[in-house]
Amino acid sequence: MRRADICLYLGPADRAELEALRTDRNTARKLAWRAGIVLETADGAGTVEIMRRMGMSKPTVWRWQERYLDEGVRGLKRDKTRPSRVPPLPREIRLQVITKTVQEAPPNATHWTRATMVEAVGISASSVGRIWAEAGLKPHIVKGFKVSNDPMLEEKVTDIVGLYLDPPDRAVVLCVDEKSQIQALDRTQPGLPLKKGRASTMTHDYKRHGTTTLFAALDVKSGLVIGDCMPRHRAKEFLTFLRRIDRAVKKPRDIHL
Repeated sequence: MRRADICLYLGPADRAELEALRTDRNTARKLAWRAGIVLETADGAGTVEIMRRMGMSKPTVWRWQERYLDEGVRGLKRDKTRPSRVPPLPREIRLQVITKTVQEAPPNATHWTRATMVEAVGISASSVGRIWAEAGLKPHIVKGFKVSNDPMLEEKVTDIVGLYLDPPDRAVVLCVDEKSQIQALDRTQPGLPLKKGRASTMTHDYKRHGTTTLFAALDVKSGLVIGDCMPRHRAKEFLTFLRRIDRAVKKPRDIHL
């Protein structure tokens, strides 16, 4: 088959985009080749010369020259679409899978898996996964929540959000939390320290020394932690810790917890 060489004129925008595609290291190699074919053609190179420079066959050079003439740069980025070998599932099957996923629970289980859905509907596991992915369903993920019964919840949320949106001048913001029931343990035998070629050792047996509660406050700006351990976990101990925070913060400054 013989065909006359194609003459192309590239506008400034197309030339800049094609040059970027050809030189960018992140561009797929096949797309860089296509951009190179069009640029070489626009610079006056013939088909044989482009074949020699690019290492391409004649049909390949012609294909991307014609694709650019028909669709522009966008056409170079599109690969040939091939029909799927797997026939699409009927709409009724897809709706059945989605309905079961969101409205029913499998027998003797808390949520659907591919295996249980395959058994219930009679399609392949990959088809189940594809339907879930297209519908944005992830049955194995459960997010917990807690409804607050605090009548002042809205006011407290407003105060906290206000600290981020409109932080006060010369104020201290502390993140306060507590960890109760920390076990104070001690090993029944001393271990050996770490040294070259040997890990440190620790006996499996231990003895209990009761529990303790950790109260801690984090300065969100400086990273300073104000902490204290107390034997009990009551309002009395928490008030004691708040007074310690008040003594630790430089005056005069407002404190937000």
